[in-house]
Amino acid sequence: MTTLAELRRRAAELLPELADGAAERELSRELPRAQIRALAAAELFTFRIPPEHGGAGAGVAEVFDFLIGLAAADSNVAQAVRSSYGRVEHLLTASEPERERWFPRYLAGDVFGNAGWEIGGANGEVRTRITRDGTVTGSKYYSTGALYADWISLVAVDDDGEKVFFTLPRDREGLELLDDFDGIGQRLTASGTTRLNAVKVLPEEFVKRPGDAGRSPVGPFMQLYLAAVEAGIARAALADAVAFARERARPIEHSGAARSVDDPYVRHAVGEISARAYAAESAVLRAAESIDRAWSGGLDPGLLTEATVEVAQAQFVAVESALKAAELVFDVGGGSAVARRHNLDRHWRNARTVANHNPRAWKAAVVGAHRLTGAQPPLNGLF
Repeated sequence: MTTLAELRRRAAELLPELADGAAERELSRELPRAQIRALAAAELFTFRIPPEHGGAGAGVAEVFDFLIGLAAADSNVAQAVRSSYGRVEHLLTASEPERERWFPRYLAGDVFGNAGWEIGGANGEVRTRITRDGTVTGSKYYSTGALYADWISLVAVDDDGEKVFFTLPRDREGLELLDDFDGIGQRLTASGTTRLNAVKVLPEEFVKRPGDAGRSPVGPFMQLYLAAVEAGIARAALADAVAFARERARPIEHSGAARSVDDPYVRHAVGEISARAYAAESAVLRAAESIDRAWSGGLDPGLLTEATVEVAQAQFVAVESALKAAELVFDVGGGSAVARRHNLDRHWRNARTVANHNPRAWKAAVVGAHRLTGAQPPLNGLF
């Protein structure tokens, strides 16, 4: 069993190395395959796996403290491995046989990806079909992390119109993964197309999902993950703003300061970036504690609703904070700050891309409806 203290030690070694090459990898479009494998080999996907299964048994807040640091080091990597962390949360609500099957794969260093959702249909429509004999045909987009994965989670619709979930090894015949994601940000998340060309699904590869009768802790966890990526981006923007002001920027001609770090407007910009990064991180960690309370309370429906609302609030704060922090980076330098070689625009591009996963206006509206009328948040994976 690997302890939480040991995982923190391994993280402290790996994250600086990950951060050192992040900007250059994005400029040269070098997919972080080795970096993701290093995270898996260090068992940094196993924070939440219970000790009886060989994991550290960490709480939700403890794993999110790490995830913010991971996103600060490289938000592309953090987003690409979201499915690996999400699957652990699903397994914590699943049957013991499922845990016994999949937790050892984590401890062996396997990586999990996702290819669930599609484009072109309204309201999350799934058009990929699975026949009664387990043959799947269709096309997916937003296949986050699939190119890096050993196992890929997918969803299709059966002959009765019901969604069916399953997990396939990435080398299954007929499963085609394309590196064609063309987003303005998060370019190295490998979130491109997955094609299923008459792919065969074996009986043991189907995944049982909890029914829709109640709220699951998995949804809030996965949504808070997006907020943690935003918080990490804000922290990275702060680090780059400080470094640029100290090492590269020079005062404007009519400034009374001899150094950029003494310019009051540069100080104001860095101070505001710092405050916004602090707000994003604080909101994420507070919301993580609400998910922990729900687990401690036996997943009581009221505590789960409270966690869902807190996560929605944290998402709103984290998105707003990251976008503004990423914009303010350019206020610490002059014209040279926009040079492509510095790649300072990656923070805003990445924050904007993550923000588009689930519109923050809906987060605020759902929270407002709950506060005003007691309306329950939607029972889906977006809350």
